[in-house]
Amino acid sequence: MIPFHELLFFVLAALILVISPGPNMIYLISKSITQGKKSGMISLAGIVCGFLFHIIMVSFGLTAVLLAVPLAYTVLKTLGTVYLLYLAYQAIKPKSRNIFEVDKNGSHDSPVKLFTVGFMTNVLNPKVAVFYLSFFPQFIKPEYGSVLTQSLELGVIQVFVSFSINFIIVLAAARVAAFFAGNPFWVKVQKWFMASVLMFLAVKMAFSKAK
Repeated sequence: MIPFHELLFFVLAALILVISPGPNMIYLISKSITQGKKSGMISLAGIVCGFLFHIIMVSFGLTAVLLAVPLAYTVLKTLGTVYLLYLAYQAIKPKSRNIFEVDKNGSHDSPVKLFTVGFMTNVLNPKVAVFYLSFFPQFIKPEYGSVLTQSLELGVIQVFVSFSINFIIVLAAARVAAFFAGNPFWVKVQKWFMASVLMFLAVKMAFSKAK
C-alpha cells in the first residue's frame, strides 16, 4: 500500500489536474450552462469513463515499463516537471482565458451524443495521458507492493477527486460563471493561485528521487 502522506500529495496533484483549464473542463461547463444540469451529468459520466480507459491502459503499461526500464522514472519525472511548468505559464500568460468563459449559443444534444463526446474528449485529452504517465511513477515504489495494484489505487483516487469536483462544477457552473463575469479581480486571484501551486508541484517533483 502507498503511504498515507504520499496519497495526500497525490490528491493535491489530482485536484490541480481537474481544476486546471482543459477540454474536459470547458466541455462540462459549456453543456451545463447551455443545456442544463442533466446534460452536464451525462457529459460527466462520459468523461469519467474516459478516465477509466486511461487508467487501465496506463496501469498495465507502467507495470511493464517501470519493472523493465529503471531509467523510465527519470524520463517521466522530467516530462512531468516540464508539463507542470507549462500549465503554470498557461494559467497566467497574457490574455489567458477564464475557464468559465463559454459560448452560450450551443445546440441541444442527445444523451448518447453528450456521453460519447464527453468520453472521446477525455480519451483524446493529452493532459490526462501526460498526468498519468508522469505522476504515477512518482508514487509507485516496488517496496509498496504490486506496481499494478498501486497504479489502480492511484487511478481510483484520481477518478474520485475528478468526479467530486466536476460534479460540483456541473451544479454551480452558471452561478460561478456569473460571479467571475462580475468580479474580474477574482479571476486573476484564481489564475495566480493555480500557477503557484503548479510551480510548487513542479519543484517538488524535480527534486524527488526513486527509492
